[in-house]
Amino acid sequence: MEMWERLAYFGVRVVMPIYIMQADEPGGLHFTKDDKGSIYFWWAIVASGIPMISGGFADRYGYKKLIAVSATINIAAYVMMANMRSYWGFFASVMLLALGTALFKPGLQGTLAQSMSKKNSSVGWGLFYWLVNVGGAIGPPLAGFMHSHGWPAVFYGSAAITTLNYAMLFTYPGVESGADQSKGIWTVVKGTVVNIFDAKLLAVIAIFSGFWMMLYQLWDFMPNFYADWIDSSGFVKLVGFLPEAWLQKTARGVQLKQENALNLNALLIVLFVVPMSFLVARMRVLSAITLGILIATIGTMVYGTLPSIYMVFFGILLFSLGEMLTGPKKTEYFALIAPKGKKALYLGYVNIPVAIGAAAGAKVVAALYGEKATLALRYLAEKTDHHGAGNWDGNADHLAAFVGVQRTSAVETLCNVLGQSPNAVNQLLWDTYKPYQIWYVFGAAGLCSLIGMLVFSRMSRKWQDLDV
Repeated sequence: MEMWERLAYFGVRVVMPIYIMQADEPGGLHFTKDDKGSIYFWWAIVASGIPMISGGFADRYGYKKLIAVSATINIAAYVMMANMRSYWGFFASVMLLALGTALFKPGLQGTLAQSMSKKNSSVGWGLFYWLVNVGGAIGPPLAGFMHSHGWPAVFYGSAAITTLNYAMLFTYPGVESGADQSKGIWTVVKGTVVNIFDAKLLAVIAIFSGFWMMLYQLWDFMPNFYADWIDSSGFVKLVGFLPEAWLQKTARGVQLKQENALNLNALLIVLFVVPMSFLVARMRVLSAITLGILIATIGTMVYGTLPSIYMVFFGILLFSLGEMLTGPKKTEYFALIAPKGKKALYLGYVNIPVAIGAAAGAKVVAALYGEKATLALRYLAEKTDHHGAGNWDGNADHLAAFVGVQRTSAVETLCNVLGQSPNAVNQLLWDTYKPYQIWYVFGAAGLCSLIGMLVFSRMSRKWQDLDV
């Protein structure tokens, strides 16, 4: 069930940054980076914030019921996304999807937590994470196939995949949570809020938040960064036998689509996360998480600051190794420290760092990212005579009007004005405005989390309930 839900979700998620924001994407929405930042900010808050409450409801009212409701909501959301092209219409459809996924997580994860013990939880959560990434690995080529039939087909396809979980519900076992089934709604909400105000739990959430801020950029931001700055044409020529559906003809030559390049992450996890879970099964959970944060931070700095496709692959390799250590282990950690009858509640708390980190990351990108089309307009305004009367006031929103060029044709116009090739203009903008420096912020967030985890891991040896 997790695989079907993630397959549908990643079939949309891997191409959403391009659909929403990329200036030269045919049939895309062509929203600004600020629009995308707002969508992704609230997406993170709703999708990863609501499980804090819905986890308690899953324990109280039953895991199976919550999953059925979430599948229905997700289907409606995908259908809306296929038909909404205004900002607020599309925003509403994304928020509905966020709600559906928020209800799905604690129901399924609560069942798993109740079905495993400390003895087998490392391998159990590793298998769970493996199936998540099986869906994630199939998602990009599936999205590419559906995209060949138009953008609406991507969303309708995900809606169709989600319906498969209705059939799966007939095979779903009834697992008791151990929670008090007589509690009313407000008692559940109160318990959810009260339980989180534990100093140690808040410390774990704060430490993980910085890491997840960095981690989510591979999926939320790197698609746009890759499409703007990474040249994979040499790699495509070298390999020579890549499927046509994986490739995209651009002004800079035939490129490997971002969703297929970044899919290396999911493929590596599918191949190695279960063996890795066996290897670290006897390793202290917090030690494995600390090592994972270190490796993933190094990987992020490699793939984000070097424009070579080979460095992108190497960075993703390191990142994936770190994710394999950290992703399953953080879920395992929360499941192991959860008191009896509060498994789904604590697994709802797992999503709080994701909400904080992903939302903060979306705002950082909106504020600091030098998108190529906008930088092309800026170059035209600052360093050429291709603009109208008056002076530019420094506001990026006024660039297109000042230069007299639409954002969707900014790069092409700059190539014509300078008489240079698209690849030469890419390098010029890269060297002039240094858009890669935004990754320093995310690397710093990962470093802060690493230091915090080192301190917490050492201190936790004094606390029997957290020393796992």
